[in-house]
Amino acid sequence: MTTYTLPSISSYYYTLDFIKDEIRALLERGTISRHQPIYSLANYIPPREWLSVEKQLEEKDYLLRDRIGDLLGVEHWDND
Repeated sequence: MTTYTLPSISSYYYTLDFIKDEIRALLERGTISRHQPIYSLANYIPPREWLSVEKQLEEKDYLLRDRIGDLLGVEHWDND
């Protein structure tokens, strides 16, 4: 019996560092807040790409209901 695997729906692959950089850019523009749940990022990422982002977050044990701030962790400010 031969089994076939379907190609990945998304040809995009996002690293956790890339996702964090994108989140920081959205935060700097004031588009999102650190207190919003991670799933709110789906509003800013095309659906076919969101599957890859969601998979990467899941692999790193982040839940979509976690806060964006939890994903970014502690940030250091140079102007303090």
